[in-house]
Amino acid sequence: MPILSLSLARHLVPALQPLRALCRRGWLREADVDLLLRLLHPALRVQRVFARVAARRWVAEDMLALTLRCNGNERGWRAGQHVQVYLEQEGVRHGRSYSLTAVSADGRVELAIKRQPGGRLSTVLLDHLEVGQLLELAPAFGELQWPNDGRPVLLAAAGSGITPLLGLLREALAQGFAAPITLLHQVRRPGQRAFVEELQGLAERHRNLHLRWVISGEPGGRITRDQLDELPGEHLVTCGPRGFVEQLQGWWKRGGTLQVESFSPPEPLTVDERREVRLRFARSGQQVPGNNQGSLLEQAEASGLRPAHGCRQGICASCTCTLLSGAVRDLRSGALFAEPNQPIRLCVSVPHGDVEIDL
Repeated sequence: MPILSLSLARHLVPALQPLRALCRRGWLREADVDLLLRLLHPALRVQRVFARVAARRWVAEDMLALTLRCNGNERGWRAGQHVQVYLEQEGVRHGRSYSLTAVSADGRVELAIKRQPGGRLSTVLLDHLEVGQLLELAPAFGELQWPNDGRPVLLAAAGSGITPLLGLLREALAQGFAAPITLLHQVRRPGQRAFVEELQGLAERHRNLHLRWVISGEPGGRITRDQLDELPGEHLVTCGPRGFVEQLQGWWKRGGTLQVESFSPPEPLTVDERREVRLRFARSGQQVPGNNQGSLLEQAEASGLRPAHGCRQGICASCTCTLLSGAVRDLRSGALFAEPNQPIRLCVSVPHGDVEIDL
């Protein structure tokens, strides 16, 4: 039994500031301090965010909402951002990014997790994670913001792209946003419409909220440019697979702001010809053959290494490593980076020639 309840442990967190300072200066080892803090409560840590599963509920046929109670280190988190969820399986630590659909002052956060066919982590979280279990979370990240000038807003999502938009919508309505809001959610099947009952309840209580679902698995079910043009809204906030987001981004011609977020990895850069290169992983002491087309993350994994990673699309920065020598090209922009000792993100960096990285 823990000596403290999680609520009391959370109240203790501000008092840990001197310990944090000593750890930063190297006078204490954070791992040693964490080991002692765990005796008070399994979730208590100096810096790291641990959370207990407080509730789980299905919000679509393939999406589960998890309510988590954090340990007090989740400072500055906002609904609509994303967090990495870490879980160890068979001795290997896996991490995946999920959206924060709600953030409360008492440390409760909600994540919505969509089942991914063959997904290594989502299957475990959906089918085996129990109330009371502990999860580790990385600091929240993400730049989506609710437009703040009072003009009408159009939210457009596909698939699990609904989750960050729902977090933004909940907070905007709770804070009294009164301009018209239209929420469009495109899914393949009716059963994949997430949070339907809650959204319908919000629309009944807030007459400025209008809902629309598009079923892409039915004839003529995908959103078209004409349909987008007919939807009201001077600001567009959109999230979904890369193809969906890029299509809406190309169609949007109105004068308001445009915010986009995609959870699909970028397509590999087109190169004139495939070249063989040498990859050196300094800390691992490995030198292996590689090529100028695959990402460094993929090629490191193919060589038997297990770099930390999360989103696999250059957003979360979990896979950041130091480039020691050589040059890499960014999959998203095509920009070339060759300055030694600069940080690069393995999931969106491809070798431009022989490279050495601190991995």
